[in-house]
Amino acid sequence: MRETDLHYLSIAETAREIASKRISPLELTETYLKRIERLNPIVNAYLTVTADHAIAQARDAEKAILLGKYQGALHGVPIALKDLFDTKGILTTVGSKIFKDRIPSSDSYVVSRLKRAGAILLGKLNMHEFAFGITNANPHYGPARNPWGTDRITGGSSGGSGAAVGAGLCAGALGSDTGGSIRIPACFCGIVGLKPTYGRVSRNGVFPLSWSLDHVGTMTRTVEDSALILQEIAGYDPDDNTSKNLPVPDFSRELSLGMKGMRIGVLSGDYIVPVDKEIRSALDKALHTLNKLGAIIQDNVEFPFMKETLKPNITIISREASEYHKDNLDSRPHDFGENVLQRLQLGLRTTRPEYLKAKEIQQKIRQQLLERMEHLDAIFLPMMPIEAPAIGAEKVLVSGLNVDLRSTVTRFTQPFNLTGLPAISIPCGFTSSGFPIGFQLAAKPYQEGKLMRIGQAYEQDNSWFTKHPNL
Repeated sequence: MRETDLHYLSIAETAREIASKRISPLELTETYLKRIERLNPIVNAYLTVTADHAIAQARDAEKAILLGKYQGALHGVPIALKDLFDTKGILTTVGSKIFKDRIPSSDSYVVSRLKRAGAILLGKLNMHEFAFGITNANPHYGPARNPWGTDRITGGSSGGSGAAVGAGLCAGALGSDTGGSIRIPACFCGIVGLKPTYGRVSRNGVFPLSWSLDHVGTMTRTVEDSALILQEIAGYDPDDNTSKNLPVPDFSRELSLGMKGMRIGVLSGDYIVPVDKEIRSALDKALHTLNKLGAIIQDNVEFPFMKETLKPNITIISREASEYHKDNLDSRPHDFGENVLQRLQLGLRTTRPEYLKAKEIQQKIRQQLLERMEHLDAIFLPMMPIEAPAIGAEKVLVSGLNVDLRSTVTRFTQPFNLTGLPAISIPCGFTSSGFPIGFQLAAKPYQEGKLMRIGQAYEQDNSWFTKHPNL
């Protein structure tokens, strides 16, 4: 296999090559590090590259595998982490000036699980400051840049993760999602982004934005890769009081079940407009494919209460984030970026009754959504209504309407943070100007396997995941 091919192998393909000893973890790691050295100045995906650490891990993995101690699909596979996952002895800035020198003394739960699986850490990835934004326009470290067009946003807050996977700078990555922060950059960067059910993956050792809305998830080139990483990081953590003590399915086995006979409701009504015309066309083609592959498509499913989700989502995030940052807001407000500071100050002005009302609406909408989804395996809706906009844009045109960027790109994502339901972004084409398009699927709690079954069946019938940016 040519070295130039290695950086775009899926994790599943990489695992097969490593297990058969056709490639070595050290060779693979060195390939990624060379590519990072060449391309990171262009896409600005990494804040910290842990080259020496990665080489040492790769040598250990190679030695173990040669001795017949192969540990599974992530053993020897180079991955990277959004820079809010605590990593023992490794700089973890949370994309901020305030924590520019922060070095944790222990690993987060998910990092310890990845280490146990034998994964190799290439480094820590760019993000919107304190995960509080959707563009990854970081005022302290510069914006992460979209590999499909470096004048465009990656989306955020896990923008470095989206850029790194999309540009072939790691085999897969972890991100966090509070209002869409995995799925937005996954869509804009042309990769798969999975936000599991709230409670499926521990947030212990993950720097919080909003404790009741934060989710940890995967960002990968394929759906199968998401299943492989989720298998390792999911599970009960007694040190996280939101972690659910439930069995973790064999996600790879579930993928083999296919999607024939699965019931997919297509969300319609005022909530899902406007959407750009060519994106709508790609979504229609994706639905046609799902139907062809055996799904039972239920058109014109309306959830009118979806319109009520944005305000409580903002209220909860702002209040919980501002409480966490209150000491630094009092003592060093000048060290926050301007847009994050404004949002945190909004949270300080949010009253307790307003917060409690938002939590009441949260529970009401969750119950309504679960009732409407009772006889559905998944719901289908747009991922983004536009292609990735230019870095610095605050307003965007959607079907001729000039609208606010932030509310536009979180419109379809934040309902599933508010309700804690699992959701996934799947690539389904490109705009005429060459930027990725995606669709979104959501399911009932702890049914990530169903989302991945549908996503993989669609993926295997298309070639979108084999297309890569010209870097």
